[in-house]
Amino acid sequence: MTAKPAAAAARATVYGYPRQGPNRELKKAIEGYWKGRVDAAALRETAAELRRGTWQQLAESGVHDVPTGDFSYYDHVLDTSVMVGAVPGRHRAAVDADALDGYFAMARGTQDVAPLEMTKWFDTNYHYLVPELGPDTVFTADSAKQVAECAEALALGHTPRPVLVGPVTYLLLAKPAPGVAADFEPLTLLDRLLPVYAEVLADLRAAGAAWVQLDEPALVQDRTPAELNAAARAYRALGGLADRPKLLVASYFGRLGEALTVLAKAPVDGLALDFTESGAGNLDDLAAAGGLPGKRLVAGVVNGRNIWINDYEKSLATLGTLLGLADRVDVSASCSLLHVPLDADAERDIDPQIARWLAFARQKTEEIVVLARGLTGGTDTIAAELAANRADLASRAGAALTRDPAVRARTAAVTDADGRRSQPYTERSAAQRAHLGLPLLPTTTIGSFPQTTELRTARADLRAGRIDEAGYEERIKDEIREVLSFQEKAGLDVLVHGEPERNDMVQYFAEQLTGYLATQHGWVQSYGTRYVRPPVLAGDISRPEPMTVRWTTYAQSLTARPVKGMLTGPVTMLAWSFVRDDQPLGDTARQVALALRDEVNDLEASGTSVIQVDEPALRETLPLRAAEHAAYLEWATESFRLATGGVRPDTQIHTHMCYAEFGDIVQAIDDLDADVISLEAARSHMQVARELAAHGYPREAGPGVYDIHSPRIPSTEEAAALLRRGLEAIPASRLWVNPDCGLKTRGWPETRASLENLVAAAREIRAELPTEAA
Repeated sequence: MTAKPAAAAARATVYGYPRQGPNRELKKAIEGYWKGRVDAAALRETAAELRRGTWQQLAESGVHDVPTGDFSYYDHVLDTSVMVGAVPGRHRAAVDADALDGYFAMARGTQDVAPLEMTKWFDTNYHYLVPELGPDTVFTADSAKQVAECAEALALGHTPRPVLVGPVTYLLLAKPAPGVAADFEPLTLLDRLLPVYAEVLADLRAAGAAWVQLDEPALVQDRTPAELNAAARAYRALGGLADRPKLLVASYFGRLGEALTVLAKAPVDGLALDFTESGAGNLDDLAAAGGLPGKRLVAGVVNGRNIWINDYEKSLATLGTLLGLADRVDVSASCSLLHVPLDADAERDIDPQIARWLAFARQKTEEIVVLARGLTGGTDTIAAELAANRADLASRAGAALTRDPAVRARTAAVTDADGRRSQPYTERSAAQRAHLGLPLLPTTTIGSFPQTTELRTARADLRAGRIDEAGYEERIKDEIREVLSFQEKAGLDVLVHGEPERNDMVQYFAEQLTGYLATQHGWVQSYGTRYVRPPVLAGDISRPEPMTVRWTTYAQSLTARPVKGMLTGPVTMLAWSFVRDDQPLGDTARQVALALRDEVNDLEASGTSVIQVDEPALRETLPLRAAEHAAYLEWATESFRLATGGVRPDTQIHTHMCYAEFGDIVQAIDDLDADVISLEAARSHMQVARELAAHGYPREAGPGVYDIHSPRIPSTEEAAALLRRGLEAIPASRLWVNPDCGLKTRGWPETRASLENLVAAAREIRAELPTEAA
């Protein structure tokens, strides 16, 4: 095929870019600042250097207008709260005293003040800080960050396009502030918020911004007529401003549906749409709406969330169709490149042929530029790139790595009985109580303990050959002994080995399963300064040998108390990887589930009586449209039951979830048929306990009483107060006591004190309970 030249030369652009730097310089600078080793001036200079480097790289690659304002020290939604003056009252003094320290206090909390709630950014593994709003919220404009970064880019000779979270999405992401009625709807504050956005837009125009991007991803979800009317009102107001830059309203992560018509009719200057996640949906809807006459369309045809190379011919066909639907068509990724690693060329340990299948942020930028060139000048201008692209796509499609006949035969042979426990929960529960002999309100942790500098050094020493395998294993054994000894002295009832041998809860398993590829530098931001390296799920999955049995049984040999086996569930193994895009997700999930089933059975055979299969991504991966929920939840819950359904009745299966809106999936949580679930609840004030109770959840649950994403140490009184709130919803006979999440990111001093307080709180509450509660 030959694409017709565009009426106007197509430009290449991106919505946003990774923030961390090639060697995670931002993470190191911020954590150094928190520890007092880096001062504020040095932190700001590091940030400025990273921004300069990003803009220069984008400009040199051929990107026309570079995004500004998407850079963040912690989170772009928190930045928006600062921009509109929505600082919680409890943090106001800290912000007034020192803006930077107050910013981090909102994100992380202090010993005396709780942080903002944190949850997942739509269906990604990125976490944002939830705005707290109420009827008394007063918005005030603070455009300093946005204006400064716009001016910074202009001074360097770039064309900046400031990026803001749109006002409708911002309010739809917000929650009622503590003390505000739960039924308060933040969207009712829209008319109060719009003048603040108008002021910010005027400031940006004065600073030299020709365009401003307003991100409205919330509009790809199911929206009520009132919410769509609010979006229409918002963009009539902002589009009608006399003193403003041109407005580009961006959506991503799916199909806009009815909201596309709303935005197409609004007096804005352009739309940016996702043409990857939506399939043909946005294209069909755009055509049905009559296109965007007189407006700019930024077409997201390069997948911004996965790492596989683009299919140039397919993208050019989509772009060619779009040419007649807008005044001008520019080319971009489907969303911010925040969700992919920085540079695939840094990966030296991946087979060079396989590496040609991968595109990280830098490579995606290059793909966007090639497509813009081809759209403008026709396919003859990119003939060499098209030929190389065809060869790379064919190489991947025909690779032996992608298909294992034995795995496919085993998956095809799965029956409904494989996904069911042999006895119902009521009978299993009695057998487990008799076998484990746990007290009322049993205490445990989620799995990981602090990953100390010594542990990381030991892994680095092993890779570098400074110590041998035997020396490394002795260090791991020493750490397990210390972790077990502490837990016994602290009085915890169900112990863990602490996972000192694990680098990451997904990567550790991926490195031991066939079909996965591991990266060395593929860091992606999860929240704040927490970065993960999602493995690449490239082919069919199987487990060559046991992955966790050795260290779990070693830990059990050191104590008479039960030690949990710790695994990562099939949905999370997919969600926190870059998953293959050449077969349905449900098929891949079943392959992973069968590999985990083998591990679960081997753990049980080795004497492990409590096995936790974590599924924190179950809610995160829920499709954004309700019409797609049932199909997803069917294979997601089936894969968990397939992984865990083969154990004896007296083996207790746990699962864990954190930092998501659990109320949306309570029925699915029930359908997992786990014996015990532990969930994040401290930051969300035991909301999930109430949601479980409202559903009539019949099994055991541990809503967390210790927020591990904050450095603050919860007191015994604080933990006990949360437990009392939990007991209002869950009977003592089914309530567990645990932190919100794993302790990997915490230090030992705060971990010891917090867990000792947690155990003391459990004992205090046990003493308050009537005898019959047992």
